[in-house]
Amino acid sequence: MTMQAIIAGGCFWCTEAVFKDVIGVAGVESGYIGGHVEAPTYKQVCSGETGHAEAIRVTFDPAVVSLAEIYDMFLGTHDPTQLNRQGNDVGTQYRSAIFPLDDEQRAEAEAAIGRWNAANGAMAVTTIEGPATWYPAEDYHQEYWQGEGQRNPYCLAVIPPKLMKLRKSFAKYVKD
Repeated sequence: MTMQAIIAGGCFWCTEAVFKDVIGVAGVESGYIGGHVEAPTYKQVCSGETGHAEAIRVTFDPAVVSLAEIYDMFLGTHDPTQLNRQGNDVGTQYRSAIFPLDDEQRAEAEAAIGRWNAANGAMAVTTIEGPATWYPAEDYHQEYWQGEGQRNPYCLAVIPPKLMKLRKSFAKYVKD
């Protein structure tokens, strides 16, 4: 049995790359969620005018990695204290957000943010949003790091530090 979680932590290429390396994760899809335009395009979302966040939908086996652990890794591999930005990516489309699919996921998201705040002596600005409609991103955004991203200077600057955070703080969840 698998579960899904939808999270937004800045550029979806970056969050996708992190979760592709997590045990128990069967798939990661980049997309858009949380806005008011139906079936938005990348260009529309990048304008910041649709209200959508760049996000990923993680499909995972909860017998291998729990939803709580997925949320903890999410909060631990980006900066959840930056409002509407991650590094040089600025705008509401880069917000830190969790989009729970049901009340159980909403409660787990609240608990994860509480754990992160307590452990870091800081306040995450991560929002808990939804329900909202998921729109898959265009095909060229899927598995971006494994292809084009390895040649993209932005990705080469941003993704390896996130992967290092995953390996350092969540080593037991990293694929061999």
